[in-house]
Formats: sequence, C-alpha cells, structure tokens
Amino acid sequence: MCLAIPGKILTSDDSGLVRTARVLFGGTVRQVRLDFVPEASVGDYVLVHVGFAISKIDEQEAQRTYQLLAAMGALEEEIPAPESLPEVSS
Repeated sequence: MCLAIPGKILTSDDSGLVRTARVLFGGTVRQVRLDFVPEASVGDYVLVHVGFAISKIDEQEAQRTYQLLAAMGALEEEIPAPESLPEVSS
C-alpha cells in the first residue's frame, strides 16, 4: 500500500526548473520535489507521496497522521530505518 506521509521541510532549493526540499520524516531526511505545493516553505509540514509533496498540512494534522500510521504499523513500511537508507547529500 502506498501512503502519503507527513514531513517537515528543513531546507528548500529552487534551481529555476525544479524546486526541491530536504524533508524530515521522524528521524529520516529525504529529498522531495515541491512542484505541487509552491506555497510551501521551510518549517511547513507537507504530505509526501512517491517523492512529491502533494499538499501542505498543519503540525497538528501531521502529528495525528504519524500516530495513526504508527498504530497501524505502517510507518516502518513507508519510512525505512535510517541505517537502511543511503545518505542524503546536502
């Protein structure tokens, strides 16, 4: 099952053609495209699906979603443990 996972934008970069961000998911940081959420900025929470932020959400909704995913046991499936991920270059 594919889910949209909430994450917090740590940094963003606009190369002119593509806007990307480093997004924190629990203890994991991944590179994400921000094409669908031009209003998102550093400190905002976004829902991410297959590497794309698809909507902006507030912090309370992000925390509620994390709790529900954890209760379902789905977080481990969607966000692998940090030691199993390749390093994110800055």
